[in-house]
Amino acid sequence: MASRTELGTEVASGPATCYRELSRFPTVTRAALGATAGTQTFLLYTECSRPDLPRRRLLRFSRHYSLQHMGSGGLAVSRAALSAEIHHQLLSQDSPTGQHRAVLSRCPQQGHELLEVWGSGGRSHSVDLTALGKHGEVYTEGPFACLAWSHSETRLLYVAEKIRPKPRPSCPWDVPGAGRLAEEDEDEEGEQFIYREDWGEALSTRSVPVLCVLDLEGSSLSVLEGIPEHLSPGQALWSPDDCGVVFVGWWHEPFRLGLRACSNRRSEIFHLDLASGCCELLSAEHRAACSPRLSPNGQRLLYLEGGLGGPHRQCLRLCMLTWQTRQTVTVLDVVQEPTEAFTGLYTEVLPLRCWAADSRRAVVGTPQRSRTDLLLVDTEAATVTNLTAGSPEGCWELLTLQWDLLVATCSAPHRPPSLVVAVLPPAGQELPLCWVPVEDTPTVPGVTWKTLRIQPPGSGQTPAMHGTQAFEALLLSPPDGTTPHPLVVCPHGGPHAVFDARWRPSMAALCQLGFAVLLVNYRGSLGFGQASISSLLSCMGEQDVADTQLAVEQALRSEPLDPHHLALLAGSHGAFIALHLLTREPQRYRACALRSPVSNLPALLGTSDIPDWRYVSLGLPYSFERVPRAEEVATMLLRSPITQAARVRTPVLLCVGARDRRVSPTQALELYRVLRARGVPARLLWYPEGGHALAGVETEADVFGNCARWFLQHLGQPRQDGTGQHSP
Repeated sequence: MASRTELGTEVASGPATCYRELSRFPTVTRAALGATAGTQTFLLYTECSRPDLPRRRLLRFSRHYSLQHMGSGGLAVSRAALSAEIHHQLLSQDSPTGQHRAVLSRCPQQGHELLEVWGSGGRSHSVDLTALGKHGEVYTEGPFACLAWSHSETRLLYVAEKIRPKPRPSCPWDVPGAGRLAEEDEDEEGEQFIYREDWGEALSTRSVPVLCVLDLEGSSLSVLEGIPEHLSPGQALWSPDDCGVVFVGWWHEPFRLGLRACSNRRSEIFHLDLASGCCELLSAEHRAACSPRLSPNGQRLLYLEGGLGGPHRQCLRLCMLTWQTRQTVTVLDVVQEPTEAFTGLYTEVLPLRCWAADSRRAVVGTPQRSRTDLLLVDTEAATVTNLTAGSPEGCWELLTLQWDLLVATCSAPHRPPSLVVAVLPPAGQELPLCWVPVEDTPTVPGVTWKTLRIQPPGSGQTPAMHGTQAFEALLLSPPDGTTPHPLVVCPHGGPHAVFDARWRPSMAALCQLGFAVLLVNYRGSLGFGQASISSLLSCMGEQDVADTQLAVEQALRSEPLDPHHLALLAGSHGAFIALHLLTREPQRYRACALRSPVSNLPALLGTSDIPDWRYVSLGLPYSFERVPRAEEVATMLLRSPITQAARVRTPVLLCVGARDRRVSPTQALELYRVLRARGVPARLLWYPEGGHALAGVETEADVFGNCARWFLQHLGQPRQDGTGQHSP
């Protein structure tokens, strides 16, 4: 790997070279275990991905391992086969026994979707779903998607788009009696331009999901009926006896609101009896429930539940239903004020296999302040044991838990993801847990990190800012040298999200280029208790901005940082905070790079897929029939950075996606024009296929390269030559 000095010698190619080197570490996206009959040997199958920058695509491949249970709780790991590239695969899932694998793929020639089943003897089934014409495109990602085996391993359950007859456009030259369509066809005339609602950002092709069952024995495909018309089903699994289906139903009446990163939408868990067609409500009404997971013995159903409205992401409760009695208990409730041991549950998805073999304990991953830890939950005692607290890695993710074997990944800001396994000990003996590396990734040179704890002042605050909960920031730095490091400040988007201490190639690349990076988890971030989340409501543009600046001031006082070379890097709501900082301290920051920025709040009311958030974020009530009032629009405008844009003096780079449904790219265009008209250096990058996240191999690389070069241009090239000066 090139050193930081080498990377800094040529500004034009330095960021690209550094980013390419740090993006080569793969991410494990799926894992499955298979047992060998009569032995203590297990087969571990993993699917991985990493950017293939030269080919501008995502490289996907599989890896196979053998795990040998040593009897004393130890594991011996060996590579069982060479890695193999995965082509055209959209979705895959192993059967409960691990003897079969269902694979959904897209045929490159016709573009058809194929659902195949593979086993030790090769391919046993292959069904062309597109040719059957019973439904539209299969959902392969997002909140609705699933691919579930029945317990008998004879049926597959998945979600697809409801098929619609293609309407025949009316022809203006058609006249009665002159080759007119039959009367039954006339109903389809004029239907081609009917507006079809979708589920918003990143779900623009998802409108009406349906549950589908492929019967492998009978070689038949059916679309399930009996689901109420006002519900959109997803996250489905089979009931314990295979006679019914459990699913999450999202209400879409009177209209759909954006669903991505929004755990506050009305959704409930239902059971559909396949024989009678009866649809039974299992969870509480008027709640937001998701992620049902059935215990190995089929007696307990675990799921997450949150409140409706309010913050779009929140602290959730863990609920459990006893299948036979239909009684529900709250295992873990919402945590208002965190303790050292537990700060609450914030994940929106439980692992597909999260239950221990005893059907009593479960393992979940969730943010805990600025870490993501694995928590073991005893569902009977309602207790929590943190399995990863105090580990040097700051982010843990559970991939699967089968036969009491844990498969997980762990990473840190200076360490790419490593694949690890462990044996879950009996109840009460879980700690310390012994993790065995499967693919151990070394630390990356040129990056150090620490967690800073920031305590807001308890008095003298703006009256609108309430609550004095402590928050945190992650500081990533090059190794200590004789020269103070220039600092890139990053408040996260959301605003209800979190910067956990995980591996981020772009942030590590900035460190190797000579910059320190401050990732700010201001009050309102996930992982610090529900009270912290709620404290930001009605204080948007005030508390979050003040917290970010407070974190900057503390870092400047305690760390070897250059107060005269500061930059801002942020996206979405983080960009909203950054713009406020530019208007309040015009001379403080020397460069700013923003992605999908929020700059004009009232303009989002008619353009965003989550218009409710514009009201809730300012402490204003929302209902579906709501229309904006003049005084409310005025409040939103007063909180908008665009109104103070005349104060900005800092050079600003704007990166936006033309297909952004959450924050219209016209926000950035408006800001760009204002800055240009006032002589402020500004540059706008417009990605025609980009969404709100500006995701994709080519787009992400281009955004990073432009942001890094923008900082090098306006802050100067960081140097470690002992002079204490930055080159112009």
